[in-house]
Amino acid sequence: MARYSKEDIIKTAREKGVKFIRLQFTDIFGILKNVAITIEQLEKALDNKCMFDGSSIEGFARIEESDMYLRPDPDTFVIFPWRPNAGKIARLICDVYNPDGTPFKGDPRYVLRRALKKAEDMGYEGFNVGPECEFFLFQLNAEGKPTLITHDNGGYFDLGPVDLGEDARRDVCLALEEMGFEIETSHHEVAPGQHEIDFKYSDALNTADAVLTFKLVVKTVAQRHGLHATFMPKPIHGISGSGMHINISLIKNGKNAFYDKEGSLELSKEAYWFMGGVIKHIRALTSLTNPIVNSYKRLVPGYEAPVYIAWSAKNRSPLVRIPAARGEATRLELRCPDPACNPYLALAAILTAGLDGIENKIDPPPSTDTNIFELCKRERVDMGIASLPKSLKEAIEETKKSELVRQILGDHVFDKYISAKEKEWNDYRTRVSQWELDNYLTKY
Repeated sequence: MARYSKEDIIKTAREKGVKFIRLQFTDIFGILKNVAITIEQLEKALDNKCMFDGSSIEGFARIEESDMYLRPDPDTFVIFPWRPNAGKIARLICDVYNPDGTPFKGDPRYVLRRALKKAEDMGYEGFNVGPECEFFLFQLNAEGKPTLITHDNGGYFDLGPVDLGEDARRDVCLALEEMGFEIETSHHEVAPGQHEIDFKYSDALNTADAVLTFKLVVKTVAQRHGLHATFMPKPIHGISGSGMHINISLIKNGKNAFYDKEGSLELSKEAYWFMGGVIKHIRALTSLTNPIVNSYKRLVPGYEAPVYIAWSAKNRSPLVRIPAARGEATRLELRCPDPACNPYLALAAILTAGLDGIENKIDPPPSTDTNIFELCKRERVDMGIASLPKSLKEAIEETKKSELVRQILGDHVFDKYISAKEKEWNDYRTRVSQWELDNYLTKY
């Protein structure tokens, strides 16, 4: 049941002085797009009559099939709090449809909806997700362009005056709360200029929508503070990068399906099988959870990011961690994703891999309760601990071999995504970097 009717939205928009509405959607990389309409066109949009040209959107249609329709999701209606009282701006997140009324298979939101339908068909009425989004705040130069000069030299949980990003974080939280978010924590992260704001978990579709909204709000508020916010996974060599740990649980018969008071570690068999499925498929999923060249600069030993495919309820070095909370708060924490991912595709992939584990009763390997980073290579081999892909190229090669990922994405998104990522890797590998110039230009 939708929270807002068409009439509710039109009435609220007019009463609040909304002049423009952004109809938002994403390309296959999770980059936010929008078509802006005036209040006079809102009723037409809510009747699903708003058409746009999809031929220029990455991963969408060919020119001869470019006409598409945006169908707003009424529950995503919100007014941006930072705009002036006169001429306010609101937004609606949309699903993308073909002219014949069928969902467009290249729409990332549709990919996630399809995965959620599979869970529903297996008897699960909810897939709850709680993301932990990290980001950096950088100063701007005299021309207003981003630098790599961090806004502060604070560390984990530091307070002002060391944490000079505190004001920006506060205003981000206030803006998010005004837009309906329930903020749980806000703090400085490990690296200078690095921050984290966590909001309450929700079902997967709402959470994916929220991640995109969160990133937009953070960037907008930072800009108003004269700063640049980036969700690039590893902007600076030698310090920790930004991750987006994902806490996940399944709901069945109104209860947390991962909790079993009588089970080992008070986890249900479904929790173990779900984890087994994720661990089995994670190398093939990594191009979705860690989608850009820069993602793999974060996934290296020594900077807290997970590198090795293992799980534990006792330490934070493995890929999957089991937080201590039990009962309805029982969950798995997948620690490899970063905030550059398309949340719709990443969550669809994680969910489907976990469901495959449940369907096929895939047990995870034994837990690894020691610090994996302190193990030598021979010890890791003896314990059967594999590694995540070390580059986007390696990740894409794993994805190409996976029938499960093709099933998750569908042929359209799968082929478009692989092609685009191979092009990205080739462009990267043929560029001459500053490191090469620094080390070779005068030596040879």
